[in-house]
Amino acid sequence: MEIGRRSWLAVVVVAAAIVSGVLSPQASAQSYPAKPIRLIIPFGAGDLADTSARLLAPRMSPALGGQTIVIDNRPGASGLIGLQAALQSEADGYTFILGQMGGMAVAPSVNKQPFDVRKEFVAVAPAFSNYLLLVAYPGLSLKTLPDVLAYSKANPGKLRLATNGEGGFPHLAMELFRELTGLEFLHVPYKGSSQIPADLMSGRVDLAIAGYSTFMPHVNSGKMAAVATTGTKRPANSPGIGTMGEVASGYSALGWFGFFARRGTPEHAITAMNKAVNAALASPEVLERARALDLDPEPGTPKDLEATWARDYERWSRMFRMLKIGQK
Repeated sequence: MEIGRRSWLAVVVVAAAIVSGVLSPQASAQSYPAKPIRLIIPFGAGDLADTSARLLAPRMSPALGGQTIVIDNRPGASGLIGLQAALQSEADGYTFILGQMGGMAVAPSVNKQPFDVRKEFVAVAPAFSNYLLLVAYPGLSLKTLPDVLAYSKANPGKLRLATNGEGGFPHLAMELFRELTGLEFLHVPYKGSSQIPADLMSGRVDLAIAGYSTFMPHVNSGKMAAVATTGTKRPANSPGIGTMGEVASGYSALGWFGFFARRGTPEHAITAMNKAVNAALASPEVLERARALDLDPEPGTPKDLEATWARDYERWSRMFRMLKIGQK
């Protein structure tokens, strides 16, 4: 009699659990999301990553049943503070992070991190890509990459190239180009980019590379010569500027932003967020604003972002090892 009573109680408990959705992943997926979603931005307010997130978030909401996406800025340590905050959150599908190429693929090779970013996070959705711009001091009449390569060959080691620091993305992008073309230059690392435009325009350095939008106002005023971008296609706003890939076949060096989550996040949550990001990227408002920010929308699948992430993580890690950066 006691055994029968226990069996009956067990059936009741299991049935209640099924009804409540506790034992049903399908029921959980159908009700997702049931509350606001937190999006960690590992950079400060006003940063391009922050601007990108705030552009997408309200346009993702309709595809998420109207749920709000709450922006949580956690700047510091080249994105490490934000990544740690994401790791301290539950992998329940209600916390995501907007990763950036530097923080996800370059910083792990520069800084010792208390975790393996490739093992702790999974790709959710690509969002935007951007590119760097190589510019020249107008007095040298270097207007194209063939001009730069010819000058380098005739004056080996004399071209002075300014970047925002050793091991930064602009430096690595030029080292990759050097590897493919044999371009010779003397690297002049700065602490940040603020002083570079003035020094280039005065002829203290011959070349400089930084974010496209950093130099374009000076290019448009005639104070710098735009040589080429590191993108895969010519800029929509300036189609007259070529790409480095036009000279070095297969070359590209893109910055990018994408959504990531802690490993173990439910698949239904990743799928829902991916669909929401892609829907937002297709909106006319996002397309118009992205063009003004010199960003290229990059709709795609988690596998697309994973492939980009794996490629850049490996090639920039290889570049660090080759240059022995941080080992000198």
